[in-house]
Amino acid sequence: MQRCFELARLGAGQVSPNPMVGCVIVHNGEIIAEGYHQKYGEAHAEVNAINSLLNNRINAAELLRESTVYVSLEPCAHFGKTPPCADLLIKHQVQKVVVGCTDSFGLVNGKGVDKLRAAGIEVEVGVLEQEARNLNKRFFTRIQQQRPYIILKWAQTADGYFSPESGQHWITSAAAKKLVHQWRSEEDAVLVGKRTALIDNPQLNVREVEGRNPLRIVIDRKLELPETLHVFDGQQRTLVINELRTDVVGQTTYVQLDDFEHYLPQLIAYQLYLMDIQSLIIEGGAQILNLFISHNFWDEARVFTGPQTWGEGIPAPLLPTPPSQEFTVANDKLSYFYKT
Repeated sequence: MQRCFELARLGAGQVSPNPMVGCVIVHNGEIIAEGYHQKYGEAHAEVNAINSLLNNRINAAELLRESTVYVSLEPCAHFGKTPPCADLLIKHQVQKVVVGCTDSFGLVNGKGVDKLRAAGIEVEVGVLEQEARNLNKRFFTRIQQQRPYIILKWAQTADGYFSPESGQHWITSAAAKKLVHQWRSEEDAVLVGKRTALIDNPQLNVREVEGRNPLRIVIDRKLELPETLHVFDGQQRTLVINELRTDVVGQTTYVQLDDFEHYLPQLIAYQLYLMDIQSLIIEGGAQILNLFISHNFWDEARVFTGPQTWGEGIPAPLLPTPPSQEFTVANDKLSYFYKT
């Protein structure tokens, strides 16, 4: 099952809004084939694993009838972009299926397991279940809470400042910057507020690494940002949250929200859910980060602390929970927080 998880993670940033899934086929204690869900709309993990076996073993059909199939998430039981994986396993009369966790998506949610058992296949469910659920926490958040998994991210000085009162000043190392670009490549969308877009003029892409650029989201209530900013360069999809208009201009989509005063985090999150956005990184500014924290509307936070001290500036946000993990990235400290 651990190998299933390793394989599944290879699909990070490529399969959303589907879950990441890995599959391993074992015969007499030996792994004879494996596969993972590589890209949204394409073959699922079980299909890739079985095809790998069929393409490499003359006696594949016989081996499958004597094999145990390990899969990190319950095989699907419905027709979506691809046919049901449960039907494929039944077709090949596999001996046993071991499942990390069930799929809470309404069209599956136990139906895949039931279909396999009804066909006479032995099924074991819940092997490393918590790890399996954590692997797809983004998927489960979207399905169960009808919103994306929300990650807060910022950098702060050693004495707790987020940014200067005016202007821009880099806090962390080049290594931290590259890691942030890697994170962006693994998530569906990245969000900043108007002040961050104006002062920092970020590109919000993944130019430091190979991978998919996320959807850029900018909050610009009155549509006051100049079109010369990088976020309007047409190089990737951009969503502008505002209260004036809904429109599409090239790669830029304007979405009008009616209430900026009371439930802005919830309205943004639900809009993204409707767009099948499964995960969101919020990178600033301090006001936007504090807004999501005050509404208790976040799942995870990643905070870099640089070695420098300023003595003044805009204070960094404060989280209501201590860090769960801490690492060193070059000269910076990286802390992970999880909402309890």
